[in-house]
Amino acid sequence: MNERPKILKNKLYLYMTEFFAGIAVMAVELGASRLLAPYFSSSQIVWTIIIGTIMIALALGNIWGGRVADRDPDPDRLYMRLIIAAVWIGLIPVLGKYIVIGVSGVLVLAVDTGFLIAAAFAACMVIFFYPLFLLGTVTPSLVKYAMQSMDEGGRTVGHMEAFNTVGSILGTFLPTFVTIPSVGTSVTFLIFSGVLLALGLVYFISTRRRYVQCGIALLLFVLSTIFGHSDSFAFWESHLAYEGESIYNYLQVKENDRRVILSTNVLFGVQSVAMKDGGLTGMYYDYALAAPYMAGACETDAPDILILGMGSGTYATLCRKYFRDADISGAEIDGRIIELAHEYFGLPDDVSVAEYDGRAYLSVDDRKYDVIMVDAYQDITIPFQMSTVEFFTMVREHLKEDGVMVVNLNMHSSDAGSINEYLCDTIASVFGKVQLIDVPGTTNRELFAYNGDIVPLSNAVVKVSDRTLANKLIKVDEGLYDYAGGELILTDDKAPVELLGMRAIDDIISDELGYYKTIFEEQGITGLIEALT
Repeated sequence: MNERPKILKNKLYLYMTEFFAGIAVMAVELGASRLLAPYFSSSQIVWTIIIGTIMIALALGNIWGGRVADRDPDPDRLYMRLIIAAVWIGLIPVLGKYIVIGVSGVLVLAVDTGFLIAAAFAACMVIFFYPLFLLGTVTPSLVKYAMQSMDEGGRTVGHMEAFNTVGSILGTFLPTFVTIPSVGTSVTFLIFSGVLLALGLVYFISTRRRYVQCGIALLLFVLSTIFGHSDSFAFWESHLAYEGESIYNYLQVKENDRRVILSTNVLFGVQSVAMKDGGLTGMYYDYALAAPYMAGACETDAPDILILGMGSGTYATLCRKYFRDADISGAEIDGRIIELAHEYFGLPDDVSVAEYDGRAYLSVDDRKYDVIMVDAYQDITIPFQMSTVEFFTMVREHLKEDGVMVVNLNMHSSDAGSINEYLCDTIASVFGKVQLIDVPGTTNRELFAYNGDIVPLSNAVVKVSDRTLANKLIKVDEGLYDYAGGELILTDDKAPVELLGMRAIDDIISDELGYYKTIFEEQGITGLIEALT
């Protein structure tokens, strides 16, 4: 081995390299979740794919790095790997979203089942495997440089692991609570890319070597900061009213002449909508307005209504319009969505919204309500704690004697063993009566559950002065059908909602893209392009 560079004789520099490598690994992992979430959701399955990919990359990097360190312990190679990893991470904000869309576009035509799993895994491997593999080579190489003799091997490895672990801890908290909420995912990648690049540049400047390579790396990083600082995940959208991130979600607000829409996923799903004329939405919120009438609102005109999963307040705003004296409150876990509700969606100021998880809110709330709306299921992201027997039992205990729970079930499917069959069976095990209605033209299904005596909608309709609403209630009355519960029960101990949700998404994608898949299979890419144009 050649004479060790002077900078490596200072163990503090070696430990700081390990420290910042640990920070970068966790920062990239958390950044990966935010990069993929707008396209594939932030479900446990997506997290599993991210963690699994990163662990594979690090493990292989450890093995290869150890072999290289024994065979050719040249520190130039290690710090050049750090620079390459830094440049790669810096390019993720520039190219990552295009890779995600490209991979999804290819696989959506080739994969019949498990599309989101396959697409998320493929995108994760293409984008994140290589830089994390390179970072996995850091520890075995640094141990080789730091260890003076076998007598201090254990202590050296222990110190290295400690610095790496402390760095990983900071790399977990800083992106989640500081950088992503304040400057976004793209800049977060660039920050930690810059840290790794600085480590490598300091080494090569001190050794007076590899100036050309360092200059190229620095140029690529500068270009990444110029072209990759945008937070836009929906890069094909040119007129968004708002696009940003919170601790929990990617958030997108867009509007046209008729309505304002909130989405937390760029590929599918509408979480909230506000009509600019103040009228009905044509979506499931209109159907859910039947719940207060079923609970006797036409007699009191002042129902107590709780909304778990307030979103931007579509349901609350409609309830305030039709039940002016109602006491309306809600819980929404994402504080930024609450702000957007007032800024873009006209949520009435007299609607009380707590920044709380829905179930946690019930655990501290001692009130009883005429209506509880559960609207916390976003696309395939279904919080398991709000899907179980234990949760729906809490809801029942917070309803008045003749109260009604209304639940928005998205991704409705008639297949046996679907996510909605599980949810319906679970609810039917808690409530004496469950009724359903499919919302035409959507993948939504409204569920009404109660134990007491309700007011028949046919009786309530005659007291409704707004004819548009009255006609909607008539449709609900005519379309409601009873549901007999089965044995597919979700509990706090066992609630595989992510797998069930993925299955439902597969069915929807298969139905929506079946026509184009057939053209692709029969006519190839040329026929597909012609069909799309």
